[in-house]
Amino acid sequence: MSESSTQHSLTGTASLRDRVIESLHTIYDPEIPIDIYELGLIYEVRIEDVNNVVVVMTLTTPNCPSAQAIPAEVTKAARETEGVGEVEVQITFDPPWDKSMMSEAALFSIGMF
Repeated sequence: MSESSTQHSLTGTASLRDRVIESLHTIYDPEIPIDIYELGLIYEVRIEDVNNVVVVMTLTTPNCPSAQAIPAEVTKAARETEGVGEVEVQITFDPPWDKSMMSEAALFSIGMF
């Protein structure tokens, strides 16, 4: 593979990852009026072979009332992103979520910054 082909491939992957992240910004926690990306619930968005997407995420608590709904919304949003192949959402509680994982914008919007 030539250097320019490699560069194009990496650029294409980065832009797909950016588009998936943009889609995740449309999903809001039902109890906190902040999108799940700004809340810090998304730990990783990885593009794998043939544009398959792996999202590693957490929930605010293991007993979150939206434990079924939010991951389903993440799967749907990622799958509907143009160019995405298969989508896998992995839930982890390591490390456990806390307010320090929120972006500055999220903290500011709820008056904690």
